Amino acid sequence: MSDDRAPRPTPTSTAEGFPEPAELTALGVGRLPGLLGIEVTAVAAGRIEAQMEVTPAVLAPNGYLHAASVVALADTACGLGCRLALPPGASGFTTMEQKTSYLGTARAGTVRTDAVLVHGGSRTQVWDAEVFDGAGKRIALFRCTQLVLWP
Repeated sequence: MSDDRAPRPTPTSTAEGFPEPAELTALGVGRLPGLLGIEVTAVAAGRIEAQMEVTPAVLAPNGYLHAASVVALADTACGLGCRLALPPGASGFTTMEQKTSYLGTARAGTVRTDAVLVHGGSRTQVWDAEVFDGAGKRIALFRCTQLVLWP
């Protein structure tokens, strides 16, 4: 995980062979990511960026961003990244473990995540994601371990 103020490399277009962000966003239509308004904004090898508008639908009853909304944003980015990073011949993946540490919250604006592959093995993948509020303040750290499935 990086420092809040450290410059972050931001992919602006997909590398050859990667789907466009809109194609990955479309996978969520009619499913939880689509219902929450999660949009993929950048795709690169071992990295996915996504964002979500803070609307009443993603808030908790207290008016703050619901913890599950933060997890859904980070987990969606990590899951899409895992899908793109599967080894040849793998049939899919499933989540083995995930952890989220909350450092802040949001009540309005857009929250974004930057998911990065930290381990890409033949049996597991580990992804880290940071979630930021509209001002660029880090509000959550997320890590998940994915089990690679084979036919």
